[in-house]
Amino acid sequence: MHLSEILNHLGESREHYFNAVSPPVIQSSNFAFQSLAEFRQAFTDELTHHVYSRGNNPTVNILRQKLAALEKAEDCLVFSSGVSAIAAAVMANVRNGSHVVCVQSPYSWTKILLQDYLPRFGVEHTFVDGRDLSLIEQAIRPQTSLIYLESPNSLTFELQNLAACAEIARRHGIITCVDNSYCSPIFQNPIELGIDLVVHSGTKYLNGHSDVVMGVLCGSKPMVKKIFETEYMTLGGILSPHDAALAIRGLRTLELRMHRSDSSSLKIAQFLEGHPKVDKVLHPLLPSFPQYELAQQQMRGAGGLFSFYLKADAIEKAEAFFERLQYFLLAVSWGGHESLILPAAAFYKIPGRKNSPLPWNLVRLYIGLEDPEWLIEDLGKALEAV
Repeated sequence: MHLSEILNHLGESREHYFNAVSPPVIQSSNFAFQSLAEFRQAFTDELTHHVYSRGNNPTVNILRQKLAALEKAEDCLVFSSGVSAIAAAVMANVRNGSHVVCVQSPYSWTKILLQDYLPRFGVEHTFVDGRDLSLIEQAIRPQTSLIYLESPNSLTFELQNLAACAEIARRHGIITCVDNSYCSPIFQNPIELGIDLVVHSGTKYLNGHSDVVMGVLCGSKPMVKKIFETEYMTLGGILSPHDAALAIRGLRTLELRMHRSDSSSLKIAQFLEGHPKVDKVLHPLLPSFPQYELAQQQMRGAGGLFSFYLKADAIEKAEAFFERLQYFLLAVSWGGHESLILPAAAFYKIPGRKNSPLPWNLVRLYIGLEDPEWLIEDLGKALEAV
């Protein structure tokens, strides 16, 4: 199916909604039936029938269809946050006595789920350097039920060879899941590489306007149905119809936004790589990146997120750089229209807390939709303070 059809027309069935160009927000918690027979039939499969909006809602269903098609998946569920989708994907594939192999630097709340929460229920884990396939295979035990990947991750951007990981998992009868938030479906489709489940923080590029918190889980119909009937319906981490409508609006410009951020970030990364006050730049599509060849092989672009190390001998010099920036917002998250900066130094000197293990000179940038030359000018002036 053509990308333009997915983003602009798939699932919208305008003839059902007065031929409205934009789908309506069906802000109803409940749905009525014409007969007892219809009512009974609806309970046979709440994923495809409208009974109660905790299960299925017409506006949310339009979004689900679009996201599944974007990820080349058979079906999709949307959640109230990215970590809710991640937790559902993981919890659906473990039980007491299970073991999970996970990349060593996942999203912080994924790490907390595996390290702090699931051990309470008898689920063990091993963190490995996913860049080395032999380490993934060595970590597998008879009890391993899930290999959890994040390629690239969202701070230092280590990749895994997804096709090779999927092949290892198939040989051992293990489910694979990957967080694809960094690339979005525009730049990477892990299911085509053999991965079973794909999750996203839809808060990022998929919505793209910094006004919706959302999670996405894509996979085969049997897997999605299993998760719907257990973690999704039981834990209730659902997306509201209003937020679904905002996300549908965001998808209209997904392709345009991704390519804009991608081209701008590469230009800015190249500027920083040549700057005397920058020690190192981490961007998957710079030739200097250690996994550049793999990035070219399985990614079609990199989006707007990358990191660099300041060449500074004191944290105060890094702080002076952050304070002088005018056009970058000091904030977490990424994927919206606005450019952001997240310095590791922000996690130092917090009263009552230990300093972060991250080097204080590590800086993560997200490049939004602004003119890249305008942002380069801002960075250049701020680097004078280092």
